[in-house]
Amino acid sequence: MSLLIRTDLKMSKGKMVAQGAHAAVAAALICRDMMPEVFSNWYIQGAAKIVLKVNSESEMIELVKKAESLGLITYIVEDMGLTEVPPGTKTAAAIGPGPESKIDQVTGKLKLL
Repeated sequence: MSLLIRTDLKMSKGKMVAQGAHAAVAAALICRDMMPEVFSNWYIQGAAKIVLKVNSESEMIELVKKAESLGLITYIVEDMGLTEVPPGTKTAAAIGPGPESKIDQVTGKLKLL
């Protein structure tokens, strides 16, 4: 699973971690329901996650669309706006769980957060 965190929002470290966690949990639950075998394999193998930087909402959405075109699970977090960003701000996204080779086609060139 790749977690994409928007760096243009200048969120605090705690906010970035929380948004990534929201994305990871939501994507895992979707995968568990839609692709139980993929979820089981991912979970048994350690539930790997990598956290990556994206520079804008448009970059994040473009990557999510590419992932969806490859049949990968995706989830975009829209913040409630109670702390650091306005309501509805797309702060983070998850791609996967899924085959590492497919996820790497989408996120392989991104930098670690």
